[in-house]
Amino acid sequence: MKSGKVYVVGTGPGAVDLLTIRAVEALKKCEMVIGYHLYVNQIIDLLVEDKQEVVYSAMGREVERCRQAVDEAARGKDVALVSGGDPGIYGMAGILLQVAQEKNPSPAVEIISGVTAASEAAAVLGAPLTHDFSIISLSDLLTPWEVIEKRLRAAAEADFVIVIYNPRSHGRSDLLYRAREIIMGYRSPENAVGMVRRAGREDQQHWQTNLEGLEQLIEQADMATILIIGNSKTYWQQGRMITPRGYEL
Repeated sequence: MKSGKVYVVGTGPGAVDLLTIRAVEALKKCEMVIGYHLYVNQIIDLLVEDKQEVVYSAMGREVERCRQAVDEAARGKDVALVSGGDPGIYGMAGILLQVAQEKNPSPAVEIISGVTAASEAAAVLGAPLTHDFSIISLSDLLTPWEVIEKRLRAAAEADFVIVIYNPRSHGRSDLLYRAREIIMGYRSPENAVGMVRRAGREDQQHWQTNLEGLEQLIEQADMATILIIGNSKTYWQQGRMITPRGYEL
């Protein structure tokens, strides 16, 4: 029996034209595709009808998806485990490697990077990530809020550009308000802020504001929203968010 392989495929922020060529090739050649139903549906037209088995999964079943992918690879199948954005940035790569290590022998694993939402959101806004930045998720499902708060304070005090993932959900409607208050303890109210919802998709929206004005936009944010909070040098010019690298002009 041939040895199977798990390809952890980053599908980008949502639009098919933002997938890498390597991601498309991996998706088409695998015998089985496993993933969260939203991400699988985004790439379903790339799959070979009647020649690939597609397994849809629900949110919260990440470990189950990984174990199924590893088990199917152990049986000889090449499996694509779909991960939104980049699989190594809040994606499926880490948990898949952990699960694969439990298997003896472990199947071959190839991680195929993708365009993370931070990159696409930055491109929509202008060029806010041209200097040092940090990425912080406000989801406290797996990380205690006390840890998130500590990281927000450290990033704000160090004057990093701050990218915020998972800013707001029905169950966490207040955390972005709290994050804004923490950051305002270290930054000017005029500190530039950009917000992008559903970056790279047909119904994409984006907003130009600052820390003071962000309060009026928080209700627009959801789990598909990325916030980019500039550093003390970031500014808006003609609708573009720019963080200077330090070049002399």
